[in-house]
Amino acid sequence: MKKIPMRTCVVTREKFPKGELIRVVRTPDNQIIIDLTGKANGRGAYLKNDRDVILKAQKTKILDRHLEMKVPDAIYEELLK
Repeated sequence: MKKIPMRTCVVTREKFPKGELIRVVRTPDNQIIIDLTGKANGRGAYLKNDRDVILKAQKTKILDRHLEMKVPDAIYEELLK
């Protein structure tokens, strides 16, 4: 049986299988992207795929702290879609 990697949502602090979370990444050239593959190079933060969690992350600016960079509003809009 294959081991399923677990990751923690930065907002709710709950652990989920890696595939159930959305990864937001700060790439080495300081761009913020949404990583759907889970393999992009750079510093990542995981979010639960839930509208309330994404809105709370935007309100509290928790992604800014985890990625050590300002996350543009366009990223949050894309996450909400």
